[in-house]
Amino acid sequence: MSIINATTARTNFFKIIDEALNTHKPITVTAKNGNVVILSETDYAAMQETMYLNSIPGMREKIIKGLNTPFDECIEDN
Repeated sequence: MSIINATTARTNFFKIIDEALNTHKPITVTAKNGNVVILSETDYAAMQETMYLNSIPGMREKIIKGLNTPFDECIEDN
């Protein structure tokens, strides 16, 4: 994760956007009143989806079970 101050962020705004889009790493911008994080819309949506799925009771365990199931034991839907 990159950490930059607000003045540098303002000067290099388009470069920072490209960095967030290309690296998929959050960029922290520090300011007097607090900090903000810049990340791509795709990464934000993925975080939102992960939080939603984790909010469903039992879903995390089902996902882990599915990941640990060998492919040849999966049933194909027709």
